[in-house]
Amino acid sequence: MTEATATIENKTGIHARPASQFVQKASSFKSKVQIKAKGKTVDAKSILMIMSMGLVKGTEVTLVADGPDEKEAVAALKQMIDDKFGEE
Repeated sequence: MTEATATIENKTGIHARPASQFVQKASSFKSKVQIKAKGKTVDAKSILMIMSMGLVKGTEVTLVADGPDEKEAVAALKQMIDDKFGEE
């Protein structure tokens, strides 16, 4: 299992477009990928679950992956968050 922590820095948080990008990227990996924040853990491959978390600017999230490509999955998803999903 691989974990990494990141902070949402987009002004608008995780709205539909970045959530969609995040889910597409998470779904490209074989590993089980989850995102933890605000005391909840959800499937990172489900846009509904990610949108339900209400991830706003300043929210700290933990990315967790378990499987054959877990390190790559966590690194790629953390990079997306760190890059503010290409916004701003």
